[in-house]
Amino acid sequence: MNDKRPTNRPPAIDDRDTGPAGRAPTVADVLALPVLSAGRPEVVTGVAHLDRPVRWVHITELTDPASFLKGGELVLTTGMPLPEDPAGVRRYVDELARVEAAALVIELVRRYHRPPDALVQACRARGLPLITLAQDVNFLEVTQVVHALILGSQAEAMRRTQRIHEAFTALTLRGAGPEDVVRVAAQLSGHTVVLENLVHQALTYEVSGSTLEEALTDWEQRSRATPTGDHPGVDGPEGWLTAPVEYQGERWGRVAMLPVRAGEPAFGPEHITVLERTAMALAVARLIHPTPWERTAHRDALRDLAEQRHHSPEDARARFAALGLPTEDSRFLAILVDLGTADLRAADLRTSAIPTSDLGTSDSDEAVVLETRLSQETRAAGIPALVGELAPGRLGILLALRPSQPWRPVAEQLGRAARDVASTAVVSVGSEVTDLRDTARSFRAAARVAEATPPGQPLPPDRSFHELPDIGLRRLLYAFREDARIQEYAERRLSPLIDHDTRHGTDLLTTLRHYLDAAGNKTTTARRGGLSRETVYQRLRTIERLLACDLESGEERTELHVALTALDILRGRP
Repeated sequence: MNDKRPTNRPPAIDDRDTGPAGRAPTVADVLALPVLSAGRPEVVTGVAHLDRPVRWVHITELTDPASFLKGGELVLTTGMPLPEDPAGVRRYVDELARVEAAALVIELVRRYHRPPDALVQACRARGLPLITLAQDVNFLEVTQVVHALILGSQAEAMRRTQRIHEAFTALTLRGAGPEDVVRVAAQLSGHTVVLENLVHQALTYEVSGSTLEEALTDWEQRSRATPTGDHPGVDGPEGWLTAPVEYQGERWGRVAMLPVRAGEPAFGPEHITVLERTAMALAVARLIHPTPWERTAHRDALRDLAEQRHHSPEDARARFAALGLPTEDSRFLAILVDLGTADLRAADLRTSAIPTSDLGTSDSDEAVVLETRLSQETRAAGIPALVGELAPGRLGILLALRPSQPWRPVAEQLGRAARDVASTAVVSVGSEVTDLRDTARSFRAAARVAEATPPGQPLPPDRSFHELPDIGLRRLLYAFREDARIQEYAERRLSPLIDHDTRHGTDLLTTLRHYLDAAGNKTTTARRGGLSRETVYQRLRTIERLLACDLESGEERTELHVALTALDILRGRP
């Protein structure tokens, strides 16, 4: 007959917590109190509903107690007024269930020594928890203890609500951005919080109680299945708590709070308060921070990807897919655009189709215009891509290309667009990869190209970008010009010659350069230097003596050529 045996009675208060502070105590919490556990309570029916909140305790010996109830009450009775006939018992229970009483507690001391079958069947049919007490309990003391607990939880709830308001007020006063607002919302609620735009792209998030992969996988599909009302509310197959976010009177997006486990009721008034204040703080932050948040999301995502900050490849794929970038059946290419001197053409600012509201205030106009222009180019070409500033003066682009789509025409289009906006921009292309997890390698390759590209480096014919095959010895040494070992090597190999030229006013270093450039041809060396062959022979013998080398040795000529090239680079010689 019973759902639970006596051995499964609720534990004593020392064995379990009565619930989080600020939350109304549940039926299970109340049964764990010493004042009730002393009566040896036994749950007869409704074990699955012991998580119902208890909003008050009502002692009754009436046959129709429901008329005095408002819902959520724990009803205590000795069973004396219980009807004799099964129909009357069913009516008694039906009325309690209709007003949504939390549970019925009956004492088995005076009238009954076991619960009537009709009562058990009626409570089971209506899902009403029925608890029996095997020993006498002071009902008045129960009401005093539980009411004190309820009032204390209400006071704590008020204090927590006040702390929520204070936290978001502080965020607003210090001009916090969306990342800070979402982070605080997740911390206060203990749930994952995600900010998305109207096309269901997850721009900012803070994960709590789950992984990034679990939170963002198939984000757009899951988000579209969850409608948004005009006010905070729970909806959708997963039971998301959502609230609209507005900007200048129009809906801009929404903020979603995810349950810890899908389908599990997890949100109460406090969570709604957090989400309401989150939406309000985001609306204010949108006014304070005019840079489009999509752009900020792309920047942050690209930086994390290039620097390999994601915990796992699955997290990275979920995040970029949630931003609208295809992560499966695609080839990826990283491109870096480095701005040279500030030479943004005035015509670009006057005639650009870029809205002035998109320019923002925290970045240079040149970088903002270029970033927006490149985003427009990828969209116009129908190429999924993320564009964002990786560092001051450096933009990053991540292309997601179809397997059959060649990358060179795309890179050429973007390179021309970049140089159209900033004529000194240096466009460096990385290596193509087939998995998102390898895109950091593509960014590193592009960075190596950029490091090996001096200002003013001529572009290859019919090309607007640089790539790894373009890097020869001179550009490789340029990339390592700040390495002390390169500096020491050039100084060690050539300083005797340089010192001799300085002391004697000679120009043996130039003769050596002509000789090495002529691949050891003395006639060509003499012609380039405007010298006689005899003078060249004499100078070469002096160079061999000073450098203690054999200029007829191909290996030593190579070593000197490397040293001389490094010296030219260190001196800034083209």
